[in-house]
Amino acid sequence: MSWFMASIYDWFMRDLEEACGRAWRAELLSSLSGDTLEIGAGTGRNLEHYPRSGSGRLVLAEPDRHMQKKLEGRVAEVGGERKIEIVPWEAEHLDAPDATFDAVVSTLVLCSVGDVAKSLSEVRRVLRPEGKLLFFEHVAADDPARLAWQRRLQPLWRPIAGNCHLCRDTAHAIEDAGFRIEHIVRESARKALPIVRPTIRGYALR
Repeated sequence: MSWFMASIYDWFMRDLEEACGRAWRAELLSSLSGDTLEIGAGTGRNLEHYPRSGSGRLVLAEPDRHMQKKLEGRVAEVGGERKIEIVPWEAEHLDAPDATFDAVVSTLVLCSVGDVAKSLSEVRRVLRPEGKLLFFEHVAADDPARLAWQRRLQPLWRPIAGNCHLCRDTAHAIEDAGFRIEHIVRESARKALPIVRPTIRGYALR
């Protein structure tokens, strides 16, 4: 199914991105500096929002070969002057030494990783002291009625949506991994399906 997800992802996300996602990504990423790793880079939706130049590394990790092909095309199109590396690392197994990066970016990724705790442990390991985890994720709803629907639909949703979980409490998972959340915004994603509208975005320190 990964080829199918890669082929429809940008189309599926189009309305959300136009309504709010693009602005949220820009707000989150525009001031980044230093060496940066993005996990689950997908088709490269974040690329236009990174600083176009800079001395720091920008490493894009994407383990799915179909998504990686889309990512390579996006880098060629909008990568700018900055040197960009594409690597096949899974979030649970980041092939980098300890304390390698100043920032790690995760946007709409932690819903679909196989092991959230392991992924966040790896992120924390590769961050330098006081390094930032920048996140934008859809999460379990606070509203009991919507949460009930998320739970009902999750068994059907996961196989067709690339292992996407609807009911993860990602903010608590980030704190449980040893991060200190410095800034968080909870907001409904406009033009998204109701089951994926609850989102969080912000940053946490190692």
